[in-house]
Amino acid sequence: MRKITIVVADDQMLTREGLRTILDLEDDFEVVGVAKNGEEACKLAEALLPDLVLLDIQMPVMDGITALKRIKRSCPNIFVLILTTFIEADYIVEGMAHGASGYMLKDMDADKMITAIRDTVSGQFILPAAVAAKLAARMNLFNKDYEDWQSPRLDLVKLTEREEELAQLIIRGLNNREIADELQIAEGTARNYISNLYGKLEVVDRAQAMVRLQTLI
Repeated sequence: MRKITIVVADDQMLTREGLRTILDLEDDFEVVGVAKNGEEACKLAEALLPDLVLLDIQMPVMDGITALKRIKRSCPNIFVLILTTFIEADYIVEGMAHGASGYMLKDMDADKMITAIRDTVSGQFILPAAVAAKLAARMNLFNKDYEDWQSPRLDLVKLTEREEELAQLIIRGLNNREIADELQIAEGTARNYISNLYGKLEVVDRAQAMVRLQTLI
């Protein structure tokens, strides 16, 4: 039976040796190297070409994210699992962007950790619930920021007296002809006023304008 070869990288001796002991107890695992910083992890990965590297995020000399980038650049077929106690959204996003196969928390149950390693080598992405929740929160914040960026700053929009009259008529659902009649102006002039108002609100049609004006008027 071919064993899954593993390199463990962590700056804490007790952690890396503890992991080596746990993993070497499995018949299908073989820890072929341990590293105390990212630079050593890269050198071992490039020299030994293990199936998988368990890579701590915060290490001296070279941090885990920098090591991840180098390993995936030089040895793209090596699986890399980020090993961490820090559930930081920035680390999660950056790790995913640079080819990490998932995340494992250092306090994860040993059986779950072993299963996660086997699943990783079989091609699955590993994302513990706590990490997934942190990532979801970051994505929700990103979506809100994006929506805010797309929307006009309505608190900064100032309507003229004529635009306020026009806005009220739009909210009432009047068409261009009816608006022109109400304001006693030509329909073409009414269309120009409406077009200018759309530009100020950063909308493209009547429906969008009505939604925006409901929050403004």
